[in-house]
Amino acid sequence: MAEDMREQVAQLLKGIDRYNPENLTNLEGYVHFQVYNNAYDLDANLAVLKLYQFNPAYHQTTVTMQILLKALMMLPNADFIMCRCLIDDANQQDPAIARVIKLAELLETCNFLEAWKYLNEDSSLVDGIVGFHDAIRKYASYVIGITYQTIDKTHISELLGGLQGEELDEWIKVQNWTIKEDGKVFVSNQEAHIKSKNIAEKIDLDSVAGIIAAAK
Repeated sequence: MAEDMREQVAQLLKGIDRYNPENLTNLEGYVHFQVYNNAYDLDANLAVLKLYQFNPAYHQTTVTMQILLKALMMLPNADFIMCRCLIDDANQQDPAIARVIKLAELLETCNFLEAWKYLNEDSSLVDGIVGFHDAIRKYASYVIGITYQTIDKTHISELLGGLQGEELDEWIKVQNWTIKEDGKVFVSNQEAHIKSKNIAEKIDLDSVAGIIAAAK
């Protein structure tokens, strides 16, 4: 069903119809579909924001929030930045949208402890966004994977929003990390990821002669 809807919307966005405000109802419905079915279509969502930009009277705060939250689920990709650039300053100052931007700033700076705290204090922000918490955990896992060689299991739990017990062990297993006897987790050998690169510079005689002549 998701692929069928994606194809229908793709046809809708071809040519000049992409900027037809009469398509907004269908496109907004597609945003809701993405939210409740853990689907994603960046191109369609950018088209919605562009139509809001051209037709401010049609702007829907809830839809904009949903688009931004779906974009956050794609971190570390730059989807959120692309979406935010299409939202004018006045709408970014809207208290509801500002809540999402605040969360984005915490996540983009990898301040995961504060991000989870913020979500716990304002849980309604992501109500109905299917898969949001796991998407953020995947992003946090990506950051852990490129940052740490060994890390305390308790710290991983904190960075992943408080996963505990078997749920945490299963998450660690899926990431191909190894739980050690001392309570630490081996993530990866960062030194193995460092690759040396030989840089060879070639300077011909004519180039050197020109430099010497200019210096005289």
